[in-house]
Order: sequence, then structure tokens, then C-alpha cells
Amino acid sequence: MKFGIIKERKTPPDRRVVLSPEACQAVKRAFPDAEIIVEPSEIRTFKDEEYQKLGFHVSEDMEQCDVLLGVKEVPIEELIPNKKYFFFSHTIKKQSYNRGLLQAVLEKNIELYDHEVITNSEGQRLVAFGRYAGIVGAYNGIRTYGLKYDLFSIPKAETLPSIKALLKTVSNVTLPKIKILLTGTGRVGNGAKEILDGMGIKEVSVDEYLDNEFEEAVYCQIDVLDYNKRKDGAFSEISNFYNNPSEYESNFMRFAQVTDFYIAGHFYGDGAPYLFTRSDARKPEFKIKVVADISCDINGPVATTIRPSTIAEPIYGYNPKSELETDFKEKDAIAVMAVDNLPCEIPADASAGFGESFIAHVIPAFFNNDKDGILYRARMTSSGKLTERYSYLQDYIEEKE
Repeated sequence: MKFGIIKERKTPPDRRVVLSPEACQAVKRAFPDAEIIVEPSEIRTFKDEEYQKLGFHVSEDMEQCDVLLGVKEVPIEELIPNKKYFFFSHTIKKQSYNRGLLQAVLEKNIELYDHEVITNSEGQRLVAFGRYAGIVGAYNGIRTYGLKYDLFSIPKAETLPSIKALLKTVSNVTLPKIKILLTGTGRVGNGAKEILDGMGIKEVSVDEYLDNEFEEAVYCQIDVLDYNKRKDGAFSEISNFYNNPSEYESNFMRFAQVTDFYIAGHFYGDGAPYLFTRSDARKPEFKIKVVADISCDINGPVATTIRPSTIAEPIYGYNPKSELETDFKEKDAIAVMAVDNLPCEIPADASAGFGESFIAHVIPAFFNNDKDGILYRARMTSSGKLTERYSYLQDYIEEKE
């Protein structure tokens, strides 16, 4: 089996990679029959020479490979027919901007495996960059708070070499006695928590957060049933919420009334209530002035996120009265950090972590006849057609641009 590590060609450039040079070594140790060819790249966080030093061939000839491994979407004109590809296709939610990509995958008889749907038998994702998005998102949020109020200025995350460097930087920051709210208890939320804990910020319970004042900065990490409640007032169970989200309404305003800085690290499912609306943000009791929206659903559950921001320009202001973008330093503006490709800011660490999971869960499936169904569940297309698991996308690919 010959694997190819392809060059990332999407704009803006992404420096991450599925397998680092050390990860390639780990693959060879575990599976001596595996061959790995690396396509040259001038932007990848690991240099071509680093792969060559460990004995891996660098070649522009990806035609020789059986399985091609990438991170972001491959431009249509670069797709090689009749190959197996792994990348984030951003099509499983019928994203209109990538319809043409999925159509081209089918036309070129490509077997597409999407990283987002590499799961175990219970449907839990096995490979993801969520932790790294959480870490960088929280760091960027702290940086945004300092800039909003001219309290301190720390370097952009992309200028620092590692998670360790990010943690060291924020450990020297002292925040005023503010309340920080963190939604989400998965990879993203817990990644953000690493930054808050690394700063030594005190974690408090929901009741303490809502009812008490503190003489230091504190944070509260909450889950879906903390900020959603049943419309009929009945007892809530998390399984019921996920299965019947329309039966719930937001209970977020009780937090918004006492929160200074909000970090959105939750997963938002279709049909779930919005956390807060534009109307909510206009209310006098709405206290939040800084939002780090790691989830970055545009015009969605976090109403202040009206567009994604960029690594180059990560912060914009939202005026709750006009509902328009403004200077984030304006007194009444809510400062919004909504970078939608946060792991790109720590590409080496993010790649290393992703590669560990990919080696543990995906690579073995090519050598054990996919005994755990990893490839089966992630395979979106085969023989020029959608697989049965993804047949719900048929109407999506038949739509015209």
C-alpha cells in the first residue's frame, strides 16, 4: 500500500499535514509494507528535507500512490482520477460552496473518505483538530480582551512555535475581576479550558457564577442543559435534547447578564435553539463585551458572529444597535474573534496530534481488512456513486450551481 502526502493548495494556505515526518516513521515501524511518498510543499510546517532525512521520498508524482492524504479540500483541477482521497470535504451538511467538488469526485471515480466522518461504531469522531481550535481560540480571546480595553498586548498565536509557548505567554497575563463563560465540554471546549487553567483562573460552579461576585477573574464551563430548557418546563435529559431539540428554548440570557467575556466552544446541531439572538444582544441587561466564537457558525446561534474573521485580521466589532460591523474598540461594540481555521495557527502541534489519532485508528484499517468498519463508515463515494451511508446527498449533488 502506497500512501501519498499531498500538498495543500487551498487559499488561504494551510500549513498542517496529516502525517509529520515522525508520524511517517511510526507508520513504517508498525506496517513495514506501507510506502509513503511526500509531495513537495513550500508552505507545509514540516520541510521536505525533514521527511528526506528520515528516508522518505519526496516526489511530485502522486499518480504512483494508492491513497492520497490531505487536510483541506483539494481544488477540482488537482484531483487525480481513480484514487482514494482523505480530506475535509465540507460537503456532509450539503454546503453549497462545495457541491461542485463532490460532483467532480464522482465524475473522476474517486473514493472519498472525509476526516469528519471517521468514527467508531457509536458515531464518535476519532480524528479531529478540535482540541487545537479550542486552545488557539481561547488564547485569541484573551488577546482580544486585552486589546479591547488596552490592558495588555500579547503576540498573535501564529507567531509562537507551540502550545507550550502559548501557555507560557498567557501565564504572565493578569486579568481584572471578570467573569468568563465557556460553552462546550468536548474537544474544543476542553482545549479552551487548558488555556484558562494554564492562566490559573479559578473555575466556579453554575450557581456560584450566577449568584456571586468575586475579587478575581473566574470562569464557568457549561453544557447544553445549562443554557437550554424544555419549553414545557419538564425535566430535561441530554439524550432528549439531542433527539428533540425543537422542544427546547435558550436559557442563555441568565449567563449573558453576568458575563464579561464569552468563549463559544460548543457543537451546534440542526434544530437546536440559538444561544442568543440579535434582539437579545440589544437588551440593556446583556453584559458580554468580548466573544471568542471558536464554533464560528455565521448568522447562527451566537448572533454577534456575522462573518468569519481571519488569522491576519482576527477581530472585528459588532454594534448591537445597528447590527452592523464596527470598530471593536468602540465603547458599545462587542469585540468578536471568529477565526474559522484556528488550528492553522499552531500547525506543528496540530499536525502531530492529528497524526497520532490517524495512525491509531485509520492506517491499521488498510492492513486488517477494515475489521472495525473505520473505512466503511468514512467512505462517501465508491465506483462513481455515493455510498449508501451518504445517499442522502443525492439531491444535493443533482442541484445546479
